[in-house]
Order: sequence, then structure tokens, then C-alpha cells
Amino acid sequence: MLDTLAARLAAVPTPAPSPTSKVPDTAVTPGVWGFVVTAAIGVVVILLILDMIRRLRRVNYRAEVRERIAAEQAAGETGESRSDG
Repeated sequence: MLDTLAARLAAVPTPAPSPTSKVPDTAVTPGVWGFVVTAAIGVVVILLILDMIRRLRRVNYRAEVRERIAAEQAAGETGESRSDG
């Protein structure tokens, strides 16, 4: 059995190397337009991140202001109820 397996493996021809491309390597590079598009996407992503950070800071600041106003109103209400009593 091992003899037949060895004979079959020996009889299998080795694969030929893949054919080489006839297109020059410089013809398939992304070129200037590829760089321009990639750079534009990078700039857009950076601007979106900066805008997101600005909006998050604004939301956090508004939440802090609302908390301060609520605390002042709560302190004002407790002060008014003490002066009435």
C-alpha cells in the first residue's frame, strides 16, 4: 500500500510556475489620483473627528450648566421654605 502511494506521488508532475504578467508594474499603481483620493479621505476623517470632539464638549458643557442651574434652583427652593417656616 505504501509502495503504491509513493508511486502515485512520484508520478504527479510538479506544477509549472505561474505565468508572468505582460503589464508593466508602473501601469497598475494608483498614481497621483490614488494619492489625492487617499489624502482627501484622510483630511475629511480628521475634520470629522475634530467636529465630533467640538460637539461632545458642547454637550458636556450644556449638561454641566443644567446641573448647576438645577442645583441653584434646589438650593433656592430649600432656602425659601426655611424662610417661610
